[in-house]
Amino acid sequence: MNFFEAIVLGLVQGLTEFLPVSSSGHLVLTQELLGVDDKGVTFEILVHFGTLLSVVIYFWKPLWRMFLSILPPFRPEYQKDRKMIPYLIVASIPAAIVGFSPLKDSFEGVYEKPAMVAALLIVTGVLLFLPRLLARRGKREIGYGSALAMGVGQAFAILPGISRSGSTIVSGMLAGTKSSDAAEFSFLMAIPAIAAAAVLELRHLGDLQTDVLGPYIVGAVVAFVSGLGAIYTVLAAIRKGKFEFFGIYCLVAGVVGFLYFRSIGA
Repeated sequence: MNFFEAIVLGLVQGLTEFLPVSSSGHLVLTQELLGVDDKGVTFEILVHFGTLLSVVIYFWKPLWRMFLSILPPFRPEYQKDRKMIPYLIVASIPAAIVGFSPLKDSFEGVYEKPAMVAALLIVTGVLLFLPRLLARRGKREIGYGSALAMGVGQAFAILPGISRSGSTIVSGMLAGTKSSDAAEFSFLMAIPAIAAAAVLELRHLGDLQTDVLGPYIVGAVVAFVSGLGAIYTVLAAIRKGKFEFFGIYCLVAGVVGFLYFRSIGA
């Protein structure tokens, strides 16, 4: 992998990890277009660390409040923050079940079919329009029900082409949660999800070739910076009521990608 490929893949990972447009889908399609057969496990771990760091830094205040909430004497002003911890645990259960089940292996083959990935990107586009089509504008805060619904959405995103952030935010909104709360909770859910993905990749870690260390580090830094920008963009789109614009992009990119890869038999 050269520096150009590392920068492009790091940019795609950082942006699409948090934009509701499917990071796995875009990475598969980008690798196919660049002709990169294998990014390498080390690169995947580093870019995951880059995106993980971006969400931790962006949301350091609520994370710090959650930490303080579990320390004696359990001050009442942190009660809401303390409740977020079991909500996050509940939201992480569905993805954990799918991730450690035989289902995960059966989905791995989809990564080898770019046309199928593009088709699933179209599905993501449709998902992003559901709250508006169903006229669902939630007013409730996060609870166990909405946390579980968002967890199911996250498990569904094991398929490349299905956006993790998109499916979780939409699931939260359909469950009656305020869009801004659903978006913030979705990003907090990403922390254990990304960390778990990086840990699972460690088992495949081999010897690191020093000649690719430079591009790998650059890719991770690009993923970190672009991840920060992506989080800001999604939250701004939610505030301005323009979340569906990502759906338009997914529909267009999915259709174009599907037609292209079908034409070349990929």
